[in-house]
Amino acid sequence: MRVRLIFSLKNKGSYLPFHHQYILAQFLKGLIVKGGREEFFNYNYFNFSGLKGQTKVSRSGLHYYSSLVTLVLSSHSEDFMDYLLEQVFATPKIELGNLILSPEYTEIENEPELETSNKFVCISPLVLITPAFNEEIGKRFISPDSDEFSDLLYESTLTRMERSGWYTPEQMESFYKFQVVPDMNYVNKLKEQQKKFARIYSVYDMDVKYEVRGYTLPFTLYAAPEVQDFVFKCGLGAFTHKGFGMLDLANHPSGNRTSPYKFKREGFVPYRPTERMRQNVAPSESSEEESEEN
Repeated sequence: MRVRLIFSLKNKGSYLPFHHQYILAQFLKGLIVKGGREEFFNYNYFNFSGLKGQTKVSRSGLHYYSSLVTLVLSSHSEDFMDYLLEQVFATPKIELGNLILSPEYTEIENEPELETSNKFVCISPLVLITPAFNEEIGKRFISPDSDEFSDLLYESTLTRMERSGWYTPEQMESFYKFQVVPDMNYVNKLKEQQKKFARIYSVYDMDVKYEVRGYTLPFTLYAAPEVQDFVFKCGLGAFTHKGFGMLDLANHPSGNRTSPYKFKREGFVPYRPTERMRQNVAPSESSEEESEEN
């Protein structure tokens, strides 16, 4: 399931660093531990986006100017999702970087019908390698159109699926078809404009800082529907529980994409549509390029 968590922004114009996944990861980890359910302390089968809203770019980072901002949360487990959201709504004032937020309501995304090939966009950077301590391998650039790029994603995905225990050995054996085909027209366009689709990001794990290379680009994934469903709900690549590798469909069917979910602040009155942030959380190529350029 994928849920949109909508916050009201109390101090318009405040900012987050461009690459703020580690701030969100620390915040969510703190809530998971605070809730006290030990079975979820090391639960890794969830994923989340960057914080989406109307932004302007400065040297400091992304300044948020919309009344509402959105975080997309995704997990295979409804129980885990509800547990995490309960902790969020038990925290009326939330400080993320320089932002002061209040949780207002949630929407559940209608599940799309995934096929054996789907075009995705990254709504958080895609990381290929989990580095060891004091190693540089995590920062190595791997060309998206190489076999290695697709092979690393295949290996990490099948390893995570097997560890989940959700699939039989026979199912796992049937998941051998897997290929990631990047949109090289998009990549080449950025290269021509001297813009980047791959950057170095900081990740903190067990209080240790790692630096990894993340990629933000559209691609088509060819795989079994069960594999497509897994990466759509649990993320693709490494450090998915740290907010990396969250995907969205490049093209959605027409009609409503969301419906109200069970969490809402008591007494909250939704803003008029003109005051609400743009809801399609998958960024357009132009907006993504603008933010990534800086």
